[in-house]
Amino acid sequence: MEEASSRAERESMEFDVVIVGGGPAGLSAAIRLKQVNPELSVVVLEKGAEVGAHILSGAVVDPIGIDRLLPDWREEADHPFKTEVKDDHFLLLGPAGAIRIPNFAMPPLMSNHGNYIVSLGNVCRWLASHAEALGVEIYPGFAATEMLYNDQGAVIGVATGDMGVERCGEPGPNFTRGMELLGKYVLIGEGVRGSLAKQLIAKFDLQRDREPQKFGIGIKELWQVKPENHKQGLVQHSFGWPLGMKTGGGSFLYHLEDNLVAVGFVVHLNYKNPYLYPFEEFQRFKTHPAIRTTFEGGKRLSYGARAITEGGYQSVPKLTFPGGALIGCSAGFVNVPRIKGSHNAVLSGMLAADRIADAIAAGRANDEVIEIENEWRASDIGKDLKKVRNVKPLWSKFGTAIGVALGGLDMWTNQLLGFSFLGTLGHGKTDAQSLEPAAKHKPIDYPKPDGVLTFDRLSSVFLSNTNHEENEPVHLKVKDMALQKSSEHDVFAGPSTRYCPAGVYEWIEKDGQETYVINAQNCVHCKTCDIKDPNQNINWVPPQGGEGPVYPNM
Repeated sequence: MEEASSRAERESMEFDVVIVGGGPAGLSAAIRLKQVNPELSVVVLEKGAEVGAHILSGAVVDPIGIDRLLPDWREEADHPFKTEVKDDHFLLLGPAGAIRIPNFAMPPLMSNHGNYIVSLGNVCRWLASHAEALGVEIYPGFAATEMLYNDQGAVIGVATGDMGVERCGEPGPNFTRGMELLGKYVLIGEGVRGSLAKQLIAKFDLQRDREPQKFGIGIKELWQVKPENHKQGLVQHSFGWPLGMKTGGGSFLYHLEDNLVAVGFVVHLNYKNPYLYPFEEFQRFKTHPAIRTTFEGGKRLSYGARAITEGGYQSVPKLTFPGGALIGCSAGFVNVPRIKGSHNAVLSGMLAADRIADAIAAGRANDEVIEIENEWRASDIGKDLKKVRNVKPLWSKFGTAIGVALGGLDMWTNQLLGFSFLGTLGHGKTDAQSLEPAAKHKPIDYPKPDGVLTFDRLSSVFLSNTNHEENEPVHLKVKDMALQKSSEHDVFAGPSTRYCPAGVYEWIEKDGQETYVINAQNCVHCKTCDIKDPNQNINWVPPQGGEGPVYPNM
């Protein structure tokens, strides 16, 4: 196999700032850089076929970030914030009934008053139009696959992946060498568990003295419901059934405009039982009496899934390294109890942009802009995350019933007294280490889908518009296939066949032996396998640029 280094030299382009990821953080950073100094040259690389194609979120947006970035946005005719939250419901579900938790019992920070129900993909498309109007260059369909360093070890840019490589690793007839994009600084806004962020965290030991990052898997559908079942502006969150009290997670129902309802289910990835099947738990959730009536007579339009960072305040890695910084969900700025991260993503992009613009104005380049790291905890991002820092550890330690109650009490203490009696709790194990051998658990019997309210994975993946070239190298790298058989299969009963929301992984019998099959063309880029594999034996890397899901309004 020909090594990349021996192939034709890559062409290069130079910019002041290179941004990886066309999500809320990356686009906000690009806009802010041009607002501060219109002369700066800024490029955004987006691996999706278009901006927004790979964006999936609930989403209820706190407009604090957008208000600062684009103060006059409400005067625009085409902005995507069409539905303001009008009603806020919190439910505890049992097998047959539901208890509504009164709003006055919830800490004020949990209120969604003044927030907006949106398609985050459409928000990103709108932000991209603002960025381009300011002169930002945006290159969709280009996956950044490699960090570039100078002789001193500082980041000087990124390279995009080669296109047209065949499954064997050799250049095919349509082979095109990747490009080098060089910059004075590089911002990494790839989203959750990005492949470059993972490399940088390891290379520069950015997780040192931090708690392990924690994650959830969020699975979402978009439905068109009957007008009589639609309540525009309603936000409904629940926890409890169908998950047991020892497994963390919950749901959302968001009623947008045009009779659209976004329904989603989150399972915390520190679950212990390898037989747990997050996709099936989501399908089962929709059959609850308090939920199913919303969807009667409705039609499912879209499907997708994405990992969510849940470690919060104590798990955020060091943001800066020589030549750049992590922003948005690459850093893990999600507020778990609020199920919100896009506001902090926008604010983090703006903070990084301001400090990098200052550095460039001072004649600096490719050094560590430590000001970003030094300032975020005192900013609104830090204040937002600090108040809720113990909710996830308490939930993980004590289970749903006691943990959620203690978490609520701790949020109230932070709200009223400005501190927590508990200090800052740790998370303990990683999500991969949390999985227990199958011998300690029993298989779970899930009902068959009816094709009306509940569905199977393959028909769901079809709605995600996911596509990968079949003849390209598999972008899900199993480091040791023998370990996968002896441990993932023999000890843990093949959890990847269940935790993957796209049916990528299968154990099948071939020539009398259990063989691991990877259907990489189904991958929706959620990164769950990279997070939850008990041996950390699966490494997700970007496929060719432009491939993966194409989410229209997610």
